[in-house]
Amino acid sequence: MNTAGQEELRRRLRALGFDEVRFARLDGATPGADALRAWLAAGRQADMAWMERTADKRIDPQLVLPGARSIILLGVNYWPGEEKSKIQNSKSEMATWARYALYEDYHDAIKPALVAAGHVLEELGDVSNADHRYFVDTGPVLERGWAAGAGLGFVGKNAMLISRSFGNWLFLAAIFTRVEFTPDPPLGESGERKAESGKQEIGLFCGKCTRCMDACPTQALPAPGVVDARRCISYLTIENKGAIPREFRPAIGDRIYGCDVCAEVCPWNRFAQESKRLLLVARYDLADLPIRELLALTPERFAEVFRRTPIKRLKLAGLLRNACVVAGNSGDVSLIEPLVRLASHASPLVRGHAVWAVFRLVGKSPAPRQVRGLAPVATASRLLQVARAAEMDANVLAEYDAAISTSPATSALPTGTPIRRPGESSPEGIVIY
Repeated sequence: MNTAGQEELRRRLRALGFDEVRFARLDGATPGADALRAWLAAGRQADMAWMERTADKRIDPQLVLPGARSIILLGVNYWPGEEKSKIQNSKSEMATWARYALYEDYHDAIKPALVAAGHVLEELGDVSNADHRYFVDTGPVLERGWAAGAGLGFVGKNAMLISRSFGNWLFLAAIFTRVEFTPDPPLGESGERKAESGKQEIGLFCGKCTRCMDACPTQALPAPGVVDARRCISYLTIENKGAIPREFRPAIGDRIYGCDVCAEVCPWNRFAQESKRLLLVARYDLADLPIRELLALTPERFAEVFRRTPIKRLKLAGLLRNACVVAGNSGDVSLIEPLVRLASHASPLVRGHAVWAVFRLVGKSPAPRQVRGLAPVATASRLLQVARAAEMDANVLAEYDAAISTSPATSALPTGTPIRRPGESSPEGIVIY
């Protein structure tokens, strides 16, 4: 496509609602291919097996669209603005959500604009719909590497694409096409655009800053640009379908869905602009949901509240799992009652995390709330006595055992109080479960 046609395409794609439109040519090594191989070899993808299954396609675009010559990189700004950003956890009884979750699912929201973009490409490029394929985050595309190579931003030490215009707050989409474009150059060392294309180093404009790496609550950034999903709160609370490892639960704090810490501490966010939301539908109301209400969610209420949001993919059991962890970290002993109820939930995943949360909260409970003057570990066991007696799941039983054996309260029992095995009666006639 000639220069005039390419610039007209850029203009019309921006008119569709895309904040960034950049072009790259698929005539060299895929940016980030070596890093992907090393990341997979180190097992840092956790149980995201699809990353291994699609690795070859991510590295070689010809496996995705044979004959592809170019990739169009599209960015959609989702920064809510300074004031709206403050709605996050403004009250202690609320949870904190990743900012992108406070919109209707961007995969669905951006798709119509991509379909329209395909029509524009067909018109201006004189091609058919067989000559392009589009993806929104979920396809086998190394978007960040290609976007950095096309000057849309640079890959920071937090492994995010950082834009000089929008900070860390861009959704990325990509279109592979058989149309050939003049590539946009990457950012240069001086901050100006370089004439030549090629790979970018990680943290090109980070300098000596390591705020993201230092701020990560679970130390999930072992090296610049490297995320260890096994430790990452976003993985643990979203992609992870099983139990959240006990060692990471306290560090999750009040984050119920995802984590923005490594993005929000970045100094480049001072250039962030409030989203025009031409393609996005805000759901800021989700930030106002109290933890107590989340703990009481039914399947019907979950479907009603989270319809069309990315949270629906987590399913009810996953969200209740996360809510139990947030409740356990809250220090709010008034949440013990709903947590005890969840210890008898139909899902073993929910029951196990509810047990952990009850023990954690009772350990923080002031003495007047303890049962008959018993030490906290015995109090939690008493509260969960009915649920424990009916429990048959090995993983949930392991949560009881771990809570009792690791509770700091066991070291605070009154002098001379024997430590009994589960199932043994105390002198007061209370069975310690």
